[in-house]
Amino acid sequence: MRLSFRGATVVTLRPTRARSPPVQLSRQVGRRRLIVYGELFTMAAKCTIRFILLILGTQGTVLAAPPMDENLPPRPKGGGVETRYCEFFNDSSVCDETNNPNCLPADMKREKCQGIESDKSLEAGMLLQTESPPERIPASPSPNADDDTNAVIAYTLTPLFIIFAVLVGCYLLYRRRKGSSFAELASGEASLSRPPSAGAGMENETGGLLSQVTLCEVRARGRFGAVWRAKLGPKDVAVKVFPLQDKQSWSAEQEIYRLPRMDHPDILHYIGVDKKGDNLQAEYWLITAYHEKGSLCDYLKAHTLTWADAWRIAACVARGLAHLHEEGGGKPAVAHRDFKSKNVLLKADMSACIADFGLALIFVAGRGCGDAHGQVGTRRYMAPEVLDGAINFTKDAFLRIDMYACALVLWEIASRCNEGGAEPSAQYRLPLEEEVGSHPGLEEMQEAVVQRKLRPHIPPQWREHPGLFVLCDTMEECWDHDAEARLSASCVLERVAAQRPATAAAPSPAPPLSQDTTPLLIHELAEQQPVC
Repeated sequence: MRLSFRGATVVTLRPTRARSPPVQLSRQVGRRRLIVYGELFTMAAKCTIRFILLILGTQGTVLAAPPMDENLPPRPKGGGVETRYCEFFNDSSVCDETNNPNCLPADMKREKCQGIESDKSLEAGMLLQTESPPERIPASPSPNADDDTNAVIAYTLTPLFIIFAVLVGCYLLYRRRKGSSFAELASGEASLSRPPSAGAGMENETGGLLSQVTLCEVRARGRFGAVWRAKLGPKDVAVKVFPLQDKQSWSAEQEIYRLPRMDHPDILHYIGVDKKGDNLQAEYWLITAYHEKGSLCDYLKAHTLTWADAWRIAACVARGLAHLHEEGGGKPAVAHRDFKSKNVLLKADMSACIADFGLALIFVAGRGCGDAHGQVGTRRYMAPEVLDGAINFTKDAFLRIDMYACALVLWEIASRCNEGGAEPSAQYRLPLEEEVGSHPGLEEMQEAVVQRKLRPHIPPQWREHPGLFVLCDTMEECWDHDAEARLSASCVLERVAAQRPATAAAPSPAPPLSQDTTPLLIHELAEQQPVC
């Protein structure tokens, strides 16, 4: 709509595009958190200021020093009553200067009464006898060093204790309000959500998952929750349980799975979500396909690989990353930001799929990175620019960070390949484990990767195998210190695909763009009772 007025600027109003429900939800949660933080800060500041003023007033009263003897008016040394005689008190009195040396001059006689000490007699004027002096109350004893020390301790610890109690109370109040706000936001969420490609109005066609899923055993524990093996009808499924404080990660991960074209053979298959409990006891469930072999990292600890299996896993990893990074068919580019062997799952046929999108970042054309933090992920797999805090917040920069981590995963695959000289009895090691240990800190990784530019060691025998030779060159180009010199995921896929062994089966083909990528409906899986 265009508005114009005489002598005024023409203003054009354009309708804004509606944000997607996940974005609105996350921003509503952010606004509620800011409001709660502001209220808590205001309450804590008021209580602290009032308490400090109270303490200062109390100290001024208690620590006031008693009057010293030299500040008191003089008293007669011999005791008794002190008398004073008035020589004159008006202008009619006569002052004899010869008999009284204390007599005032003539110009000071008016409105004055000159008192003269006398022991026994009154020479002139009127006799004035003062009242007996009031009884003096003994002053309290001066505080000693022990009293000062006790006072300092009392006035130091007391406010600290009260401030601590106020902070604990504010934290409990915040948790209570946070739980109630999350319960309000979650009241409108569907138990099972399908991706946008499935069409609108499909979310409420099935019942809740809680009544149909039976948890059997914990298979893994991660940063954001525990992963259970569970039963959904006759089918094994994986249930990732997020506690209340990690609800944002639960929302972020399901937002990735709901994107168009995310039902891909190299991406963990998504089934649905659900919520259990209310307020502080709330749990958030993410239900996906279950893979018995577990993560690539856990599998490599106990097994070695043939070149055919190593090639198949490497090809699936490269193709899964290429699919995440590409745009098309309504799907935006996605950066994983926590890619590692723990987040690659092995299927029964030794193909692989990528999982755990709690830190993933979506790139929509014309939109920035939002409030994304740069230094996230697992330290061992962080690129040099991430460790150094020198990230360019662009789509290409985040995709190159994934490729650095991809190089480390390819090194892990090659390190357990039989053709590269790996022995089943040899101990499996993580990338740079010999250099920085099993649990490196951020400073240790900065020194090793950024300053010393260390990379995992590539034994010479690896290059004797033609397939591993190409894999070695590929990983070296992917972990280049210069981020712009790294290979893209599609380029890595082309190189790996060209090294397909004659005995290896090709990975499952990716679905075409027109294929419906809707997860299986719950009623299709729940025909039989669950049996663990």
